[in-house]
Amino acid sequence: MNIIDVIEKEQMKKASPQFSVGDQVDVSVKIVEGDKERIQVFGGVVIAKNGGGFKETFAVRRIVQGEGVERVFPIHSPKIVDIKIRPGKTCKALLYA
Repeated sequence: MNIIDVIEKEQMKKASPQFSVGDQVDVSVKIVEGDKERIQVFGGVVIAKNGGGFKETFAVRRIVQGEGVERVFPIHSPKIVDIKIRPGKTCKALLYA
């Protein structure tokens, strides 16, 4: 094992949530503004999952005021506080499994 693998293993979360493309998720993200911290919830449909291990990411899409907004989150990021999953059955195109 090289040093990079050791550091990545230390940084990984112990229990990562199990969800798939098409599920509805609410991602609680820690936002730092100056010296204040708050938690913001970004909810939407998971449209893509990429990578594996420490570098695994997922993309969430939601509609805000008629505009589509997509955001990509790393699963093992320390800024992600919680992920709430609601299994969904979506009938949308362009879901990247």
